[in-house]
Amino acid sequence: MLIDPKTGLLPEARQVPSPNYDERPEGQPIDLLVIHAISLPAGEFGGPWIDDLFCNRLDAQAHADFPAICGLTVSAHILIRRDGEMVQYVPFHQRAWHAGESSYQGRQRCNDFSIGIELEGCDEQPFEPIQYQQLAQLCRALMVAYPGITPERITAHSDIAPGRKTDPGPHFQWQRLHELLRQSPNEA
Repeated sequence: MLIDPKTGLLPEARQVPSPNYDERPEGQPIDLLVIHAISLPAGEFGGPWIDDLFCNRLDAQAHADFPAICGLTVSAHILIRRDGEMVQYVPFHQRAWHAGESSYQGRQRCNDFSIGIELEGCDEQPFEPIQYQQLAQLCRALMVAYPGITPERITAHSDIAPGRKTDPGPHFQWQRLHELLRQSPNEA
């Protein structure tokens, strides 16, 4: 798995371009990965709703949960679905709108220097083994493309927005991810 350095795209991912991104500040290095979790509707998996949210086409009438979020202009760089499918919304070198009001080690506005990876999931359920495998491969590819990113610079949305966000939640296995990252790509 390799990131195309010119386009910022992952060839293995299904491309669903979001309009919700912009340029990073000039000269800003990319040196943080933020792990998120998302399910739409809450606790349900599959369907077009995550794509629709990130592309500003979520139908407020499609579910009782949607009127409160359909006007949001948010995105992530990439989503890893429950079956391992990867969907890319924003080129990695661009600024996706995933972190919101956030701070990491005293630095504000994490969107400026981070990449947002969504896992299809929620706080109440474990993630799938294939999601960890895909996430580890993606993290390795991103660490090659953006050397400022190290295993120590992979964090949770809840860590950069404490009190406001809880994802990826208590079922996310950080130790499992770090064990996969320590394995050679052929072992994972």
